[in-house]
Amino acid sequence: MILTDSDKQFLLELARSSIARAFDRNHLLPELVPENVRKKAGAFVTLKINGNLRGCIGEILPARALYKAVEERAGDAAFRDPRFYPLTQEEFVHTDIEISVLTPTFPVSSWKEIEIGKHGILMSKQGKGAVFLPQVPVEENWDIATTLTHLALKAGMGPDDWRENAQFQLFEAIVFGEREDKHVSE
Repeated sequence: MILTDSDKQFLLELARSSIARAFDRNHLLPELVPENVRKKAGAFVTLKINGNLRGCIGEILPARALYKAVEERAGDAAFRDPRFYPLTQEEFVHTDIEISVLTPTFPVSSWKEIEIGKHGILMSKQGKGAVFLPQVPVEENWDIATTLTHLALKAGMGPDDWRENAQFQLFEAIVFGEREDKHVSE
C-alpha cells in the first residue's frame, strides 16, 4: 500500500477526531475519505504522552477499510486498552498519535528470519500469542533475544518459550505520527 502525505494527514485527523468525539459528541469527523484509505489493511493506533506509551490497540488482519480500522482503533487505544485507565480530556491535549499501517502477515520457519526494525512479530505457542510492531524493539533498543523474551512474557509465556516450537508470522508497517514519519518498511 502506498500512502501519500495527504492520506497520512487524513488518517491522523480522523484518529484525533474519533477520540475528540468522546469528549464532545458535536465534534465532526473528516468527511472526504481519500481513495487510498478505502483499501483493506490492518492498522494500529498508538497514543503517547511525553514519549510514554498511553494506549495502543489495533488489528493485524486486513478485514475492513483502513480508515474504518483507524477510526475505531483510535477510540479503543484511548479508552479500552486494558493496560491503562481511560484517557481524560486533560491528557488528550498532550497526546501524540502514531498510526502503523500493516502489510499482510507471512509465516517464517524460524525466529532467525526476523529483522529488528523491519518486521513486526506475531508469536504464538500452545494457544498463547502476542504481537510487537516493528518500531517497538527499535524504540526500546532491544536485540532479537531481548525482543522475543519480552514478547513471550507479553503473551503470558515463560521468558525462553520463544526458543523452541513457537510459531512466528511477520509483517511490515508504514509508521507515521503527528510529530514526524518514523520509518517506512515496505
